[in-house]
Amino acid sequence: MSDFSIVADSSCDLPPEYIRKHGIEILPMPYDLDGQSHDLGYWQEITPEKYYAALRGGSVAKTTLINFNLFMTAFTRLAEQGRDALFFILSSGLSSTFQNAEMALREVKEKYPDSNIYVIDSINASIGHGMLVRLAVKKREEGLSAGESADWIEKKKHQCFAFFSVDDLMYLHRGGRLSKLSAVAGSALNLKPILNIAPDGSLALKDKVRGRKMALKHLVSQIERSMDSGGSLGPIFITHTDCEEDAQTLALMIKETLGMLEIEIMMLGPIIGAHLGPGAIAVTCEAAMTREVFEKKFYNKK
Repeated sequence: MSDFSIVADSSCDLPPEYIRKHGIEILPMPYDLDGQSHDLGYWQEITPEKYYAALRGGSVAKTTLINFNLFMTAFTRLAEQGRDALFFILSSGLSSTFQNAEMALREVKEKYPDSNIYVIDSINASIGHGMLVRLAVKKREEGLSAGESADWIEKKKHQCFAFFSVDDLMYLHRGGRLSKLSAVAGSALNLKPILNIAPDGSLALKDKVRGRKMALKHLVSQIERSMDSGGSLGPIFITHTDCEEDAQTLALMIKETLGMLEIEIMMLGPIIGAHLGPGAIAVTCEAAMTREVFEKKFYNKK
């Protein structure tokens, strides 16, 4: 079996037990909750229930980039050890963290030109980002090198889909993804946006439906579209921001529509959760088609 380090920032939302089992290193992406800093980036300092309860109560969460110096330290340590590594980073379409990683790696490569450290722009978020980490674990177990795994994942990442809906449009407004007028009007009409991560890794509004029930149905139809008779290549992940009942309902709807697929349900982490707010729900899968093909097939406006 090949051996190389797998590192991801904490927005990947992988379960702690999976991280421990496979020896994945997590770089914390800090966040503030009502001005109090949480530097570990995951749930070590607060429970998901308390975090989302605080947001429901009016608390404000703000996320922070992983800075250049943290990447420099991590890359230098591995280069000095002669350790090959893959780093997985939150989509460059959503954060400048990837650019910080790229700049740091260039500097480290100048000093250690023979180092085999690779930085991968996940062009995804949350467990869509985490799915790539899981694929890297499989490639490592199959005996691929860090470089071979990086090449394979760079192609495969375009088949990782994420669709989601939010309960409160004001969180998207605060994050600069929606105008205040649209957020207020949409909330008044009980409109629920259906969004995805576009091929370039940015956030994209695909549809608007009225009411939560229709939103869940639309998420099922999006997953069904992405498979397009090709089926899922792995488990389907449902992530949510403290709305377990809706997540269970969505899982049942997917099974009734698409068959007894493997479905995993988990809480969405504090980084992406800060921008979606409580009551958000997402479904993620690895499909046979790419996101570019999906967009042309179902959303080509020409």
